[in-house]
Parts: sequence; structure tokens; C-alpha cells
Amino acid sequence: MSNSTSTAAARAFVPLRLTDRPLALRAAVVALGTLFLAASSWVEVPMLPVPMTMQTFAVTLIGALYGWRLGAITVLAWLGEGLVGMPVLAGGAGGVAHFAGPTAGYLFAFPLAAALVGWLAERGWTGRGNLLRSFGAMLLGNAFILVMGGAWLAAMIGIDNAITYGVAPFVLGAIVKSALATASVEATRRAGKAGQR
Repeated sequence: MSNSTSTAAARAFVPLRLTDRPLALRAAVVALGTLFLAASSWVEVPMLPVPMTMQTFAVTLIGALYGWRLGAITVLAWLGEGLVGMPVLAGGAGGVAHFAGPTAGYLFAFPLAAALVGWLAERGWTGRGNLLRSFGAMLLGNAFILVMGGAWLAAMIGIDNAITYGVAPFVLGAIVKSALATASVEATRRAGKAGQR
């Protein structure tokens, strides 16, 4: 292993280190992640045309804790559950219609956002107590979701309405949820560090 590789590995913080774990454990972790995503979907503030939930908090947190590959796989598994009708989407909904309606752009963005945050985590953005950079990683994930979701919505209701109803109301929430995800990762980092003593 080169010095640059070992330095990057030391900076990275993906605490579960799931890439080296047995397949059965990884499958169990994916299943737990989908339950967490479902629970985050049930925390809902009904709004039209897009409800406000804790989904983006869960998506970015899973990306940071699982890494980009398993984070994206977990979100895709959860979306698959929703696609076949399981009550795992916003407000306990499920079914194909949600993947063609106003929320579809946000749903399609979720696995990519988890991969983005996980990729940044693996490059040290969430490690060693660097709270500002960790917050930046979470905020980038949230911003990506808003851009993708807003673009899809704009094709349906026009760009002005998409910004008014599908982006602007969620900006403050994105900042707050990014801060919560950052605090959660930092708490996990400190707990892991204390457990190694």
C-alpha cells in the first residue's frame, strides 16, 4: 500500500467497513438500512405536490456510514420495496405511480446522493472531526436531490412552480437535516473511537 493510499484510508470514515464483511452481514445491514429509510419516510409533513420527510437525512447518513457502493445498494433496495407496493415511501405509500409522479425525480436522485456522500466519506470528508467538510458532504447530497427533483418537477409543472413548490420550501430543511446527519456521523465517530480505547 502506497503512502497516499494509506493516508486516504486513515482520513476516510466509513465506520462499518462493510466491504470486507461477510455477504450475510452485508445483506442484513442493507435490510436494516431499508427499515431506517422506511421509518424516515413515515415522518412526514404533508405538502403538495411534494411532502416533507426525513428521507434525505436517512439517505445522506446511510451514504456516509455505509460507503458509496453499499449506500447506493441500500437505497435502491428500499426503492425496490416501494416499487412493488410495500408501504415504505412518504406517509407509508408504495407503488409504481410514485415513480412517475411529482416525487419521481427526488426518488431517482436518492441512490445517487447516497453514492455521492459515501464517495466523499471514503475520501475523508466525514473523518477526523472535520465538521465543516462533513456538513458540506451532507449538504451536497441534499442539494443534488433538490436539483434532480426540481428538474423533474419543472418538466411537469414549469420551472417557476417547481422552484416555488418543490425546491424553495425544502432549502431550510436540507440545511437542518445536513446538520443532523453531520452530528450523527460525528457521534458515531466518537463512539467508535471510545470503543477502541
